[in-house]
Amino acid sequence: MIPGMDYIIIVAGGKGLRMGGDIPKQFMTVGGKPILMRTIDCFHQYSDDIRIILVLPEAHRKYWQELCAEYHFDTPHEIVQGGETRFHSVSNGLAAIPDDATGVVGVHDGVRPFVDCDMIKRLYDAAHEKGAAIPVTPVIETLRSVVSGKNVMRSDYVLVQTPQVFDIQLLKRAYRQTYREQFTDDASVVESIGVTVTLVEGRRENIKVTTPFDMVIAEALVNN
Repeated sequence: MIPGMDYIIIVAGGKGLRMGGDIPKQFMTVGGKPILMRTIDCFHQYSDDIRIILVLPEAHRKYWQELCAEYHFDTPHEIVQGGETRFHSVSNGLAAIPDDATGVVGVHDGVRPFVDCDMIKRLYDAAHEKGAAIPVTPVIETLRSVVSGKNVMRSDYVLVQTPQVFDIQLLKRAYRQTYREQFTDDASVVESIGVTVTLVEGRRENIKVTTPFDMVIAEALVNN
């Protein structure tokens, strides 16, 4: 792959419904700091040069700006408008990257504030070499199919996380497709055009904060 600039698109369009509160989960605080700020800082700590693109619903932009002022948050990032679905939000983020750009771009959930620099580096290095890389972790629970009513081999499955990282031109080409419900993450969009995705070791600590129980775990991770 041709060397170029590294980008990260952070998607933060959640409404926080599973939290049961009025504040979208990405704006809730963990260890006294909003989750989304922690997430953005993970990538800034990885590289001062990475270009951070934050995808936010238009309705949340003013509140985010108020939070940034309140917490004196000045980590450089560009804001683009969210879309109807995650697919459309990522498309909007990609549109902020020049059409002739070279390098790689990651896509990350705004509510995964515990990704670390080593994991980010492994993914970006793999994407530079292979073109497409996603983090996965082993399944540790027993799995049962509700269709067959039988247990299945957990060694046949992995759990998928973010950031998912791709050659910029590859991801742009994949996202020129029309949206389909089967597109549950960026890897599924890329694989639909016949590209093989490389699996990279993720981290169990890289949790997605979506429920009140996750908030308890998140506070414990911060305190650790």
